Amino acid sequence: MDEKFYTKALQYLSLRPRSEKEVRDNLLKFKATKEQIQIIIDLLKKQRFLDDVTFAKWWVEQRSNFRQKGWKIVELELKQKGINSDIIKNLELEIKKGSLEGVKSELEQAKELVEKNIRKFKGLSRQQIYQRLGGFLGRRGFGYDIIKICIDEVLKK
Repeated sequence: MDEKFYTKALQYLSLRPRSEKEVRDNLLKFKATKEQIQIIIDLLKKQRFLDDVTFAKWWVEQRSNFRQKGWKIVELELKQKGINSDIIKNLELEIKKGSLEGVKSELEQAKELVEKNIRKFKGLSRQQIYQRLGGFLGRRGFGYDIIKICIDEVLKK
């Protein structure tokens, strides 16, 4: 194993958790061979520095708490980061059951976003509010059912 590539991988992982694909892609940028990359990946997994399940849970928690996005976008991001579809499906089930600690439901996230942004729409008609807030939430990956429930609840207040 080449120490230089292992050090690069550790530096990359020190910034934030990463998926296996991200680490592979990063090492390819430094011209590591596939064999070297595989050795480093195996070592990082053995040392528990690299775990796609843990990374996926962390990513979902971050999206839930800091950059609220609907499941559709979070799922797409996880796929782009090379997370296995089985892991994604299991995460989705955990979220729907409410058993994933530290992760807010999609409805809670959407309500927070609406409450933060509702002031911008004072003086607009109910239909305009639905259109603008609906578009805002839709672009963040929330489904129509969540959008409708959320906006209805906020407008009742």
